[in-house]
Order: sequence, then structure tokens, then C-alpha cells
Amino acid sequence: MSTHSISITVNGTREHLTVSANLTLLRLLRDELALTGTKNGCEAGECGACTVLLDGEPVNSCMVLAVECDGREVTTVEGLAGDGQLTLLQASFAEHNAVQCGFCTPGMLISAHALLERNPHPGEAEIKEALVGNLCRCTGYVRIVEAVEAAAEKGEAG
Repeated sequence: MSTHSISITVNGTREHLTVSANLTLLRLLRDELALTGTKNGCEAGECGACTVLLDGEPVNSCMVLAVECDGREVTTVEGLAGDGQLTLLQASFAEHNAVQCGFCTPGMLISAHALLERNPHPGEAEIKEALVGNLCRCTGYVRIVEAVEAAAEKGEAG
């Protein structure tokens, strides 16, 4: 298997790595960079547990090759909070009990964050549309949508 040298910015830190041609961004984040907040769900792009921001847009990291990220910027759930403080969105998830097992939460947070960056005041339908690629087996989505709505009301936009 061929290898490639890449330079990728992850959560604001520039990383220079040599990766195999078939290594996914998911595996790079979890196995090479120890960023385990990004979850390995289905590895088929169906569940959204591995959602990260690639140049500011949500993507399923299991469907992106690491070599495709050369020169690009990735934000994981670990990169949302600054200085160890939860964002309004993360705090809202906790306040609204929008987490049960927590497996889908990182992907939900990333997708909701991207939505609030695009539109700081989305309606319920737009929130649901933004989360359509993120599956949750526990909560039934009501509390997740409420948490995003509450964060938007409080001014979450970053």
C-alpha cells in the first residue's frame, strides 16, 4: 500500500503525517491522533456518529480518505469547546437531557454547530433537516431539537 505525506490542521493544530492511501479520516483522528470523541458507528456513512467539520462543512469522516484532507482544516467535537469551557450548544444538550448513551452526541453537536454557524436562528424544521444524517437510538430526537433551539435562543453561533 502506498503512503502519502499530508499536512492537516485539526482543531487548530497543524499536523504533518505519513498515511496509507486507504486510511480514512475517522481512523486518522481516532487511531493516529487519539481524538476519540469522533465515534466509529457504521463505517458506511449512514449513522453520522463520525461527523466532523471539514473546512467548516459537516462530513462523515468514515467516508473521507485522510489523503483528501491534505492542506485542509478539520474540527472534531474536542475542538468545539475552548479553554475547557462548554459551548452554549454543549451546555444546552446537558441542560435538556439530550444525551442518553452519548454515542451519537459528538456527531449531533458537530451537525448542530454547523447549522448555527450558517443560521444562528433556525426553525424546528431546519434543525431537523440539519440533523437528518445523525441517527440516535435512545432519545427520540425531541430533546436534541429542543437543545439546539435553546442554544439558538441564547445566541450560540460559534
